[in-house]
Amino acid sequence: MAKRRRAIPQYGTVIMNGVEYYRTRITDADGKRVALYGRTREELYDKVEEAKRQIEDCTFRRSTPTVAEYCEKWLLMQSSSIRVTTLNDYKSKVKNYIVKQLGDMYMADVTADDVKLALVAASRRSSSVYRSVNMLIKCIFASAMDSHIIDYNPTLNISAKGGIPQKERDALTDEQVNQLLDAIKGLPPYVFVMLGLYAGLRREEILALKWDSVYFDGEAPYLTVRRAWHTEHNRPVISTELKTKAARRDIPLPKQLEECLKEAKKKSTSEYVVANSEGQPLSYTQFKRVWQYIVTRSTKERTYVRYVNGQKIRHTVSPVLGEVASHNGRVKYSLDFQVTPHQLRHTYITNLIAASVDPKTVQYLAGHENSKITMDIYAKVKYNKPHELLSAVNGAFGQSKGK
Repeated sequence: MAKRRRAIPQYGTVIMNGVEYYRTRITDADGKRVALYGRTREELYDKVEEAKRQIEDCTFRRSTPTVAEYCEKWLLMQSSSIRVTTLNDYKSKVKNYIVKQLGDMYMADVTADDVKLALVAASRRSSSVYRSVNMLIKCIFASAMDSHIIDYNPTLNISAKGGIPQKERDALTDEQVNQLLDAIKGLPPYVFVMLGLYAGLRREEILALKWDSVYFDGEAPYLTVRRAWHTEHNRPVISTELKTKAARRDIPLPKQLEECLKEAKKKSTSEYVVANSEGQPLSYTQFKRVWQYIVTRSTKERTYVRYVNGQKIRHTVSPVLGEVASHNGRVKYSLDFQVTPHQLRHTYITNLIAASVDPKTVQYLAGHENSKITMDIYAKVKYNKPHELLSAVNGAFGQSKGK
């Protein structure tokens, strides 16, 4: 059978540098008229067909949003179903680890390699940050697939493992608790620390606690958790929207915490249990300053910057336990360990478990929605003691068993 010849248009011609070329014009993806040339009509025809394919491909890509545009839309869709604090966390991570890396690319153009490269920045942070960013980028592209915005999801085979593992801090010992409380007695963080150690409240629960949620009357004084603190642009925001439903709970006051709060209420001129000098809840910066009272009394080596004659001079301080700070005679280096706000809560939960409080009660008092979180801590505290388990193991596998 004879091969069918292509129907090639009759193109115009033009002479350039004494050579005759065939010429035609087409409209590109930007709407501009451009000229194409060929020595033969067949050559020009092939160029025109290839240009059309490229224009169609470019037009398709431009019909899909950029990563930045779709991320903004996705965050807006999430805003109706998640807490404000969670949304703010999502916005920050999307901006710094997704949009910053991929924002100008079209969603349809992103490849698996692009995603892996974008996650490099997150991999240099903690494993929890990496997992969070990994989850977000997968959710965003899965949503785009469900909405038929893209035909291929480049995140499908991206590993969720990455980031720098964080060393879990142990609960404070009784001796460390006493050292900490002695070091900050009468100082701004004292009430905060007491609420963490003896009520197990999260930071956002302590900083949102009002006196109307503390009940001293009755046989069993208690406090109720019903508000949460977060900041927006360093301004404190108090909300009745808690982390989970389980976070809303009533917590009995141990005697030492009851006495501490009664004393604090006598001096208080604010509706907040922990407040700034104006009686308002603390901003994020103010909380960091309050926590510095603890940091500056520890033996942790630290570096700070001072300006001398307009020059930035970096100083390193290596505190020695028991000595007084050279820059402040009221500061004594009395803590040979580091403390975090969450460690106070972890100490509370650990002490409950060590005192043989049943797991369900621990879960309620801690405000854990998922029992697995409680049981993971419970197993570590209760059973990670080989010297105490030896007799049980000997009983199971020792001479008392017949051979």
